[in-house]
Amino acid sequence: MKQKSMVFIFLSMLFLIAGCSKNKTVESKLPLPEDIPEFVKESDIEKIDWDKKAVTFNGNIIGNENKSGVIGADMPSININQKWMWHLWVNEYPIGAKLTVAGFHRETRTVHQIITTGWTIDLGGKNNGADAHAPSSVNIPEAGEWAILLYTDGKLFDTLIYEINKSKVWIIILVSTFGF
Repeated sequence: MKQKSMVFIFLSMLFLIAGCSKNKTVESKLPLPEDIPEFVKESDIEKIDWDKKAVTFNGNIIGNENKSGVIGADMPSININQKWMWHLWVNEYPIGAKLTVAGFHRETRTVHQIITTGWTIDLGGKNNGADAHAPSSVNIPEAGEWAILLYTDGKLFDTLIYEINKSKVWIIILVSTFGF
């Protein structure tokens, strides 16, 4: 009987030690840039639906129809400043609204400021059928699959999924160099 009690105590202690060793604190695996606005949350990034790819609509806007889209995203280039025109379809456009854009590279799991002037820009009024728009200069640092998270006045508005290819850069160089 004494031996059974000792075995029971030993197994209980072993179970307790093994259970405690697995309760390590899990730190964030997604480092956010220090200067990113505080309302951009890791949980927004973890909820990205990578199957919801941006599509072309209204002729030359690429995005999520009747929600958000970009003119200029059809010729993305790596490490070259490029003009993009953001378009948002909203129920009511508040005057003075702000658009914050955060780019998330799927493969490297890194967050980037892609608008060259900062994280946030002012939204303008109606344009190309959208309720609000904003021109900007963007710089995409590397090729791959990107989720572009759009925030209006500090709230997640939409996410655009783009495949950014290096090959687009060569097309631009050929056209500008040889006049094709």
